[in-house]
Amino acid sequence: MESRILSHTATFGCLSNLRKLPRERGSSCNTTSVSFVSARPIGAVGEGGNLIWGRQLRPALLLESSSLGGKPRETLKPGLVGAAASSSPAEGSDSAGETKVAPLGFIDKYPALVTGFFFFMWYFLNVIFNIINKKIYNYFPYPYFVSVVHLFVGVVYCLVSWAVGLPKRAPMDSNLLKLLIPVAVCHALGHVTSNVSFAAVAVSFTHTIKALEPFFNAAASQFILGQSIPITLWLSLAPVVLGVSMASLTELSFNWTGFISAMISNISFTYRSIYSKKAMTDMDSTNIYAYISIIALFVCIPPAIILEGPQLLKHGFNDAIAKVGLIKFITDLFWVGMFYHLYNQLATNTLERVAPLTHAVGNVLKRVFVIGFSILIFGNKISTQTGVGTAIAIAGVATYSYIKAKMEEEKRQSKAA
Repeated sequence: MESRILSHTATFGCLSNLRKLPRERGSSCNTTSVSFVSARPIGAVGEGGNLIWGRQLRPALLLESSSLGGKPRETLKPGLVGAAASSSPAEGSDSAGETKVAPLGFIDKYPALVTGFFFFMWYFLNVIFNIINKKIYNYFPYPYFVSVVHLFVGVVYCLVSWAVGLPKRAPMDSNLLKLLIPVAVCHALGHVTSNVSFAAVAVSFTHTIKALEPFFNAAASQFILGQSIPITLWLSLAPVVLGVSMASLTELSFNWTGFISAMISNISFTYRSIYSKKAMTDMDSTNIYAYISIIALFVCIPPAIILEGPQLLKHGFNDAIAKVGLIKFITDLFWVGMFYHLYNQLATNTLERVAPLTHAVGNVLKRVFVIGFSILIFGNKISTQTGVGTAIAIAGVATYSYIKAKMEEEKRQSKAA
């Protein structure tokens, strides 16, 4: 901490002398004024970020990312570019010692526009994934195998990224592996059961059931982690439970396989959150997601072989190829896996750019988009009670997310004060 304070103090001292002639500058500023930013992984759990989900695409944040070769990376902040340049006339200063500040990039000039684009791409990729995923299940109803394909395509993507150094692969040791295995197992179970539900019932109904995830998170925080949950949060969850119950009673595509699978998915992702808090590490989120995807892939392969292997070899592959052709079958599996990986990646890129409250609103709107587009694309008929129940559940999730985000923001501000 002392070294960081001294570094910033020296930087500000040099900034005050920028307009002075070189002979008038003190010896304290003879060296290049570079601000050393403390190395911190983007999205690291230790700072309250997401443990997993995706690659950091923002160049400005990449500069603040972890080091190469164990040494902190020197980062020039935009306002200090001129200070570094002024140390040598050959590097861009004029003869009078005037500072030339580099022009702002598009991301710095229009941050709101860039964030809006990230939100659009997050929703777009999520909707496309759900549409392709459900269309595959209409002619190839093997969710365990499709889940393996999702993870396999993502793992190949991560391996190629490592091979080209974007990002550089972080080393793995036995202690970190022990921490990540429970997270990966819960991730694999939640992912597979979500796909079982998608294959069994309408996409809109699965997402309505998954709106209960905040309820399971609150219950786990209260009764497992021992955290005190305010009564206002519990009250905000009442409409969620009521709305999901109403929607389930009159859902035309209802069956117990789809309902129970979606509920197991909620529980799995809740435990994934619990284990993620225990698996705090300094590794960046991209590498952690890659390792978790690899572990989850190995977890998902045995159930797919045991439960669906014989049917796949007997008639599953042949029936799918006969219905849509070999090329479409392969390309559908590839693209559904790619969109699965990319929408999770864009979700992290989006959520890391915004405040907790915007994060909460964005998550709720994403679910509304997916439910709405799935009804339009697949023409699912829903009863009036199902529609009202879904609306009540989404409103409850929005209320819960708003209250929780406000509480987290107030807590953050009190700590900063």
